[in-house]
Amino acid sequence: MTAILYSYRRCPYAMRARMALQYAAIEVQVREISLRDKPASMLRISPKGTVPVLQVENLVLEQSIDIMRWALEQSDPDAWLSVDHDLAQAWIAKNDGPFKRLLDQYKYPNRYPDLLPAQVLDNAVEVMLQPMESALESHPYLMGAKLSWVDIAIFPFMRQFSMVNPQQFEGLPFPKLKRWLADRLESKLFQSAMEKYPTWVE
Repeated sequence: MTAILYSYRRCPYAMRARMALQYAAIEVQVREISLRDKPASMLRISPKGTVPVLQVENLVLEQSIDIMRWALEQSDPDAWLSVDHDLAQAWIAKNDGPFKRLLDQYKYPNRYPDLLPAQVLDNAVEVMLQPMESALESHPYLMGAKLSWVDIAIFPFMRQFSMVNPQQFEGLPFPKLKRWLADRLESKLFQSAMEKYPTWVE
């Protein structure tokens, strides 16, 4: 089985896919793409032109969550998938929907001149940061006492959010969330998944 992953190192969607594949110990050829010059081989199998894209023989997966699920169905040594399905889906829907929109508004304020940055931050706190802090006050991970695929799926987006304005993030009253984020950043899994690859050329 030869697996090929079209990826972009800093993309949070690609990041969570790489972490799941790494965790599942699936051998994969990572093809780091240039967003300005996307390879024709990727566009042939995935015309939408966004990463990640996983190709395993005749199977093509174009969504990061689908890639994560496929990887964990192959191997899930720590039972990452053994969590409440409905609650997991609710977290992912919140992260990939309203929080991702707020993240873009927070990261690129010049694109949203009609929005007040302070209000965007308040909305992000209400939608995602405060609910995460509340969950982490009850247990060390979002879904309970054990790390799960939900933590891995959300982590790259919270990482990106914290990097927009690190001083402002540090000033927020969310110690549990900051500890959770620091633990993920310091993990061997994350470090391994962030290995640098030269831009792949056909």
